[in-house]
Formats: sequence, structure tokens, C-alpha cells
Amino acid sequence: MTADVAQRADIRAAAAAARKAALSGEDGEQRSSVLPRDTGRARLVPARAQLRAKLETRGDQQLYHLEGIAAVTDTPYRMWDEFGEYDEIVAREAFDVTLAANPDVAFLLNHKGMTMARTQAGTLELKMADTGLQSDAWLNPKRQDVKDLVLAIEDGNITEMSFAFMLEEGWWSDDFETFKITQLDINRGDVSAVNYGANPYTSISARSQEILSELTRLPAGAARAALAELNARTDIQVPAPTPEPAPVPEPKPEASIAFYEALLDLT
Repeated sequence: MTADVAQRADIRAAAAAARKAALSGEDGEQRSSVLPRDTGRARLVPARAQLRAKLETRGDQQLYHLEGIAAVTDTPYRMWDEFGEYDEIVAREAFDVTLAANPDVAFLLNHKGMTMARTQAGTLELKMADTGLQSDAWLNPKRQDVKDLVLAIEDGNITEMSFAFMLEEGWWSDDFETFKITQLDINRGDVSAVNYGANPYTSISARSQEILSELTRLPAGAARAALAELNARTDIQVPAPTPEPAPVPEPKPEASIAFYEALLDLT
């Protein structure tokens, strides 16, 4: 185990201990069902989608059929609450209630823009597959944004999906290092095809101003984790502040001959 890995493990363990202490009742009983603090209930969780696009006949229309996995279940992803880093997992059964309620969900690109398909319009279907939530969207090939998306998928430039949902219920593991979501709400949320630059630093550089503007709003746990990550980097060095020059004392005025003559008169 490298020093960095060991340090991260120690930080996670300390965060878990603080979390466990904070989520205990007055009688010492741990409240494992308490939702993570300072994270909000909204989530955007990415997944390796293996998106496929194919022109198919549906009814009396020729539509692009986009098929992919919008959410991979029972797979941990990193999150931060006010205490620090932890793992979050979406359980397979978390979708049972929301899918049974016929939710209104849109298919988007990067979680924004004009809706390309929608469950209420019958152009988006969501169901559980072996690995998670499967999305089947039928898109109008006459739209330019649809054409661009299909070309990006065929070229391998769009390879992931993400889904937006609200956290409803979950449970902490015994060590309080993992939170398992057992119920979520996807109504009025979306499933999206999402893109990432081939060079991750290019993407980060383009978003630097946005990232910096968000730093002051980071939850305490995430802020501490970000500070630890930055302190561990060897390619950055904060220059020492330039010391202010010492003040130069003003020269004392030289005494005049008249001054000394006045002193002689006093003696």
C-alpha cells in the first residue's frame, strides 16, 4: 500500500468514525437509516452506457432507437458528506416503487437542452436489465440535434449515460463507510447521454472558472477531501508571500547654529 493510499484510507476511517458518532442517538443506538448529511437529495450518477443507435421502423415512423444502460446498480461510486468521503451504491430494488408509478422522465444530452424523448410521450421506455436501468429511446431523425448525437455515438465520442434522481431512502453499512440507496424517485428526472473529452485535463481546464466559483459552496467534508488531494500533489507549489520591506526611518533634522547658540545663552 502506497503512502497516498494509506493516507486516504486513514482519512476515510476518521470520517466514518465521526459519522458514526454523529448518527447515534442519545442511547447510543446508531441511526443507520439517516440520509447522508450536507449532500442534498438530488443525484447525477454516470454509467458506462455502451450506447447503440439504430434506425428502426416503429409504427408508421422511421426513428432512431437508442439503447443503453442509464444506471448500473450495486456498484459503488464516491461521494462526500460533511464528514468526508464515503461510497454510495444504488440497489437494484431502489427502482421498484418509482418505475411502478409510471414516472415522467425525459431523455436529454448532458442533462440539459430540448427533450429528445419522454416516457409520457411513449418515446422513452425504462426497465430493469441484468446490470441496471435500461433506457430505450426513439428519436426523430429529422432533428439536427438527434443526427449529431447519433453520429457522436457511432464515432465513439459518446460512450456514457447518466441519470438524475432524488434520494428517498437508504441504509449505512456497519462501518458507516458505505450508504446503500434502497429507494429513489426518478419522476421529473432524466436519463442522459453524456460526453467527456478525450483528454480529461482539457475538460477540466475549460471548466476551471466554474469549478473555482463552486469551491466556496462545497460541503465541509468535500472541501477537506479536496484540500487533502491538492496537498498531496507534487506538481503545484504555492509561492511564499513576499515580505513587505522594512520601513525606512525618517532622518532626524539637523540642528541649526542658532539652536546651539540658544543653548549657550541658557548656560
